Amino acid sequence: MNLIFDTESLATSLLCSRCGKHYSIKELRSFSECCHKPLLVDYEAAVSHEKSDLIGRENSMWRYSEMLPVFDKSNRVSLGEGMTPILPMSRMAAKCGYDDLWVKDEGQNPTGSFKARGMSAAISKAKELGVKECVAPTAGNAGGALSAYCAAAGMKARVIMPRHTPMAFQDECRFYGSELILVDGLIDKCGQLANFIQEETGAFNVSTLKEPYRLEGKKTMGFEIAEQMNWTLPDVIVYPTGGGTGLIGIWKAFKEMIALGWISSSKLPRMIVVQSTSCAPMVDFVNGNNHNEPYGESKANGLAVPKAFGQDLIKDVVKESKGEVVAVSEEAIIESALELSKSEGISFSPEGGATWAGLQVLVDLGKVLKEEKILLINTGSATKYMKNILA
Repeated sequence: MNLIFDTESLATSLLCSRCGKHYSIKELRSFSECCHKPLLVDYEAAVSHEKSDLIGRENSMWRYSEMLPVFDKSNRVSLGEGMTPILPMSRMAAKCGYDDLWVKDEGQNPTGSFKARGMSAAISKAKELGVKECVAPTAGNAGGALSAYCAAAGMKARVIMPRHTPMAFQDECRFYGSELILVDGLIDKCGQLANFIQEETGAFNVSTLKEPYRLEGKKTMGFEIAEQMNWTLPDVIVYPTGGGTGLIGIWKAFKEMIALGWISSSKLPRMIVVQSTSCAPMVDFVNGNNHNEPYGESKANGLAVPKAFGQDLIKDVVKESKGEVVAVSEEAIIESALELSKSEGISFSPEGGATWAGLQVLVDLGKVLKEEKILLINTGSATKYMKNILA
C-alpha cells in the first residue's frame, strides 16, 4: 500500500542510543536519562513509503518529510536548506588519476554550511514543542545557523563561541540578532557555559547530539546522496569529523532507507573520518590510543572538538562500514582547500580541504583505490574562513 503524508512525520519515539529505551517524542528532551547518551528518533517501519512519492516534491531537505520529526507542517522553520549539488571533480580526478571522484557541496546551504540542515530540524521541532529561547556552543558555522533559524522562528538565541573564531563567524551571529558570548578555549569550554545558561534560564540547549533533532536534519544528506546518485551509493564517503553529527546522520539515513526498501544493504559505503593532527580525538578513540596532552585549535574550526558527545556512535559507524579514521596536518588541510578551490571553482572550507588531504593518505596506504567511486563532503563554504586560509 502506497501511503502519502503531506504534513505528518512517521516518527514514533526517541530511543537511547546505548540501551534502546524508549522516550516520548511529544516531550522536550535532551539526551537519555538512563545512560546519558544521545537520543535517536525512531520511525514507523511498517508503513509503506515509496521512492516514487518524492516525485514533484519541493527541492529542499523537507522533501523527506515523512522521515523527519516535525508533525505539523506549520511548525517548519525553513530557509530552503538541502538538496545541495553533487558535483564531479573532473580536473582533480584527471590530474591525480581518479576514475570517479565527486563532492557534495554543503556550502550552498543557507548560512553557508551543512549546519543549516540540523538547525532547521532542531528549531522546527523546538517550535512545535513550545520553546522560546535556545542556547548552543559553536566552533563557528553552527552559531550562524542557530542565529538565522531562531530569527526566522521568532526565538531568542544565545551563541557561545571561542574567542579566537574568525570575526566573520562572530559578525554573522550578531547580524541575525543573537546574543554572542566569547570564551577563552575550545568548544568544550563553550559547552560548559551553555549547560550553565540552560540551568539558569531554562533555555533549550541545542548542543551537538545533546538534543535529538539536529541529527535528523543532517541525515538528509544521506537521503540526498542516494537519490542524487540514482539509488546507487558510492564506494567511499570521506567526512571531516568534529562532533560527528553529519557522519552519524548519513549512516542513520542509509539504515532507514534499507528498512524502507529504497536501497540494498549489500553494498554500503565505507565511511572515512578525517580529523586534524592538532585535534584528533576520534583517531585516538577508535584506535585505542592514549592521549594525555590537551588537543589544540584548528584552522578548520569545526574539527576542533576535543571530545565528541557522540564518540561511541562515530566509532560504531566506522566499524560497521569497515571505514577508516585518519588525521592530517594543518598545513595539508589549508593547502588542499586552496588546491581544490583553484582547480574546481568550488568554495572548499578548510574542513572540506581535510577530506582531500585524508583521501591522499588512505590512497597512499592502499586503503582506498583510485578506481573506486569516491564522494567527498565539503561541509561549508570558505567565505567565512578567509582569515584562516589566507593568513
